[in-house]
Amino acid sequence: MNKRMRYVRPMFAFACLFAFLFSGGPAMAADAVRIGHTVSLTGGASMWGQSEANAVDMLVKKFNAAGGILGRPIEIVRYDNRADAVESVNVASRLAGDKVIAVIGPAQSGNSIATAPVLERAQIPMIVTTATNPYVTIDQRTEKVRPYAFRPCFIDPFQGTVAARFAVDRLNAKKAAVLYDVGSDYGQWLSKYFDDAFTARGGQVVAKEAFRSEELDYRAQLGKIKELAPDVLFIPTSQKEAALAAKQARDLGIAAVLLGTDNWGSPDLIDLGGEAVNGSYFVNLADLDDPDIREFVAEYRTEFGSDPVLPNPIMAQDALIMIVEAAKAAGSVEGPKLAEALANLKGIKVTSGTLTVDPADHNPLNKPAVIQKVDVAKKAFVFVEKYQGE
Repeated sequence: MNKRMRYVRPMFAFACLFAFLFSGGPAMAADAVRIGHTVSLTGGASMWGQSEANAVDMLVKKFNAAGGILGRPIEIVRYDNRADAVESVNVASRLAGDKVIAVIGPAQSGNSIATAPVLERAQIPMIVTTATNPYVTIDQRTEKVRPYAFRPCFIDPFQGTVAARFAVDRLNAKKAAVLYDVGSDYGQWLSKYFDDAFTARGGQVVAKEAFRSEELDYRAQLGKIKELAPDVLFIPTSQKEAALAAKQARDLGIAAVLLGTDNWGSPDLIDLGGEAVNGSYFVNLADLDDPDIREFVAEYRTEFGSDPVLPNPIMAQDALIMIVEAAKAAGSVEGPKLAEALANLKGIKVTSGTLTVDPADHNPLNKPAVIQKVDVAKKAFVFVEKYQGE
């Protein structure tokens, strides 16, 4: 409530309230509903984070024009987590102190896993954006679902499977090699999921070579891979490492098709990799040419004069819609009731399409993935096809 109202004389305040109630005033007179947003606004992931913030703010305007949540306006409380695990925990604590009803984000799996216990203790639902590790919503110690953790995006087992399916079915690959960051949960798990799925489809993973985070020279690992002549080289890393690896692979004469994951989806991949990444493919959560998000892309371009940096803006809007729909279903913004409603969302319309939450693991059912091709001449990622869950 506006602090200045505390100093309004009682009789005058009563008269104003009476006039408001009986004059057909604005539909949203109540205090705002506060929703937290933990996002990287600075640092290496800021291009996604800033676009994510834009998309959330754009959608909040629409929701508030339509009555907000249960007749109360939405207020976003946003802090920069710098894509850092320690700072993400600090931000979660601040948001809990700010009395938010739910939190959108973080985007990264490690930061989300670190954040989850803080918000769980506060009984505040967390809807991450692009965090794909299964243990974001499942407690690895107990193997039980985290009651306050949810997501609108697919998870890494599906992403690794999609990459393997595409390699075998579309690229006709028989032999694959993997180069991954042994210091990253993201890289370790995706290399495993790809290996399992590729082998199950009759392919052979001839090499799995690892490097450590912050290493920039992979020639020793790539030299071993070259001798085994794989058809595809799977690199589940960030765009920076993928670009460096691509350049070094091509310099060594490796002709394999390069295949990546959603962390590749940044203009930096093309800027850093140049011709070495041309013609490569990667799995992503969304594509600008996907018919399901065409309306969103047009609206974003009109509002901000540029393309959204996918996929974070799409997933952040999905997360906000999940919160609004859950509050409607629960008729409440109390944490436990909101969490229960989130776990039982069925067939709701979100920015990316239609979403149903699996109450067993708090992941979306049959969330599709897209395959994108890197076109250096166009400085673009070209939509190839869409994969639905098997």
